[in-house]
Amino acid sequence: MSEHLSSSAAPASTTKRRILVTSALPYANGSIHLGHLLEHIQTDIWARFQRLRGHECYSVCADDAHGTPVMLKAQELGITPEEMVEQTRAEHHQDLQDFYVNYDNYYVTHSPENKALCETIYHRLDEAGYISKRTINQLYDPQKQMFLPDRFVKGTCPSCSAEDQNGDSCDVCGATYSPTELKNPRSVVSGATPVLKESEHFFFDLPQFEGMLKTWIRSGALQDEMANKLQEWFEDGLQQWDISRDAPYFGFEIPGAPNKFFYVWVDAPVGYMASFKNFCDKNDVDYDSFWEKDTDTELYHFIGKDITYFHCLFWPAMLEGAGYRKPTGVNIHGFVTVNGAKMSKSRGTFIKGRTFLDHLDPEYLRYYFASKLGDNVTDIDLNFADFAQKVNSDLVGKVVNIASRCASFITKRFDGKLSDNVLEPELLAQFHGASETIANFYESRKYHQAVREIMSLADKANQFIDTNAPWVTIKDESKQQFTHDVCSLGINMFRILVTYLQPVLPVLAEKTEAFLNDTLSWEGAQATLTGHAINKFKPMMQRVEMEKIDAMVDASKENLAATSTPKISAESPLAKDPVSDTISFDDFAKVDLRIARIANAEHVEGADKLLRLELDLGGETRQVFAGIKSAYAPETLIGKHTVMVANLAPRKMRFGLSEGMVLAAGPGGKDLYILEPHEGAKPGMRVK
Repeated sequence: MSEHLSSSAAPASTTKRRILVTSALPYANGSIHLGHLLEHIQTDIWARFQRLRGHECYSVCADDAHGTPVMLKAQELGITPEEMVEQTRAEHHQDLQDFYVNYDNYYVTHSPENKALCETIYHRLDEAGYISKRTINQLYDPQKQMFLPDRFVKGTCPSCSAEDQNGDSCDVCGATYSPTELKNPRSVVSGATPVLKESEHFFFDLPQFEGMLKTWIRSGALQDEMANKLQEWFEDGLQQWDISRDAPYFGFEIPGAPNKFFYVWVDAPVGYMASFKNFCDKNDVDYDSFWEKDTDTELYHFIGKDITYFHCLFWPAMLEGAGYRKPTGVNIHGFVTVNGAKMSKSRGTFIKGRTFLDHLDPEYLRYYFASKLGDNVTDIDLNFADFAQKVNSDLVGKVVNIASRCASFITKRFDGKLSDNVLEPELLAQFHGASETIANFYESRKYHQAVREIMSLADKANQFIDTNAPWVTIKDESKQQFTHDVCSLGINMFRILVTYLQPVLPVLAEKTEAFLNDTLSWEGAQATLTGHAINKFKPMMQRVEMEKIDAMVDASKENLAATSTPKISAESPLAKDPVSDTISFDDFAKVDLRIARIANAEHVEGADKLLRLELDLGGETRQVFAGIKSAYAPETLIGKHTVMVANLAPRKMRFGLSEGMVLAAGPGGKDLYILEPHEGAKPGMRVK
């Protein structure tokens, strides 16, 4: 996508484009957190920039409402799924609005528009011969009387025998498998032992679109790194895609198939179309021109890397098969870590959007994310110390400070009007001349480079004010005009900077417009205000106080203190995973546990869950493949000490030889924690 966006940036100011932008749909069974906000803010900045440049740009989103988790959560709450979805949608929308994420429509996938569109797409695919049926064996919960989706089954990995693994993949060894292959499977819903049961399912013929998909993902629609990643799916050939689920299921029933429902990943992306259709019907916008083939409109999706497979294989194939246009581009971003580690409820770094809003200005987060976001898939680390320093230094100390330093002289000594003179045209020309460079950075989603360029200009403005010291020259009657000119140029430079920052900081831009009696526009930034009346300056942004950050973290911490009674909670790890059968000391003594230093850690190409670790045992190095990618960025592990099973028989994997196993606790996914010894433990020491 980066190539397409870069190439389209040049004519952006002269050719009016028609653009539809979407964000991935938040799931309707939890609150918006900082990880979600990275994407919504990234999307909003890009859409605001397009509108600022004069383009016709719409952005839409919705709550992803369907599926087994929503159905079960509603049952737990004692309300209908529809009631729960509407409550959650309202909460999500309010949170996003309070972060100034300005969607033209925020809808829900459980809608009449989505139902009609799903049925249209299904009928078209069926009539074209892309839908087939066959009977499959599935795990069935005899207690709940329901078929179990992959993630609602847990058991022992059939490959490495690790316990408490998900129904589709192992977090320890990285193996993927069918839920029917699990050893000792159990239902996550009831705890019952599932049984095999036959069911007729509907399949979408994804392999027929292999050629089209190979061409499309190399068309510039994706970042190169993601296009390379997707190539791996073609190595063993694409598989038929199961698009149906059995009752009970919260979703849309497949036409002509009682008790068969569309899988949530069928109707979720169609939700983009439905949300836009709902908007178009209310606002007299030509919906068809954005979705028909061979249109000159543009369609962009912003998504996280964990849902690339669905958006870049299934979704374009569905659109192609049903006669619709494919996305112009899919921008894929990384995850959010906090203080160098995955978000943690116990540490208070799993922060909900509402908790952030209770303590801090949302524009702080918008700016910090913008200063970190590039056009790649790198994870973004929210380091609180860096966060406070960057906001205080850049926004308060540099940008807003320019207006603060100059405005009082204008209002008190020069009747609140800017000078008719332009003191240093060459300096102002540098600010004007940066317009297209900054625009191209925004267009190609290199926000961090746009911010860097803007702050470089802010440094020049402050240097100009420092050099000319209006607080000194104002005392010299012979330098009144000079002082007026200096402060007026400072105000004009401030105006340009805020215009360039407007996609990131819309509220600061609104305050600036009120202060300047002016409307900010990208083209208008090329003009200079002379003889123009301004209003009295009012503080626009406060410094970030670490006390407020600490309070936010404290408010996010879950109380993990033990209760006064020894009763084990049904939700505790011990209840979910009881202590294993007793073993003898001799059995334990056979396991050689050693302290190891992680000398290197890196991603494994082709593996979704594995990291390759080089473990230093104090003179000997071992290679270990660990299923901890979901919980750790590799660079955060390098240099740490951990505990490994040193005498485990080497295991040949398709990525190489794994010569041991690192120890970790937790149920898996993001909730996984490697063991770290106390300071003083050295590589090679035996753990006894």
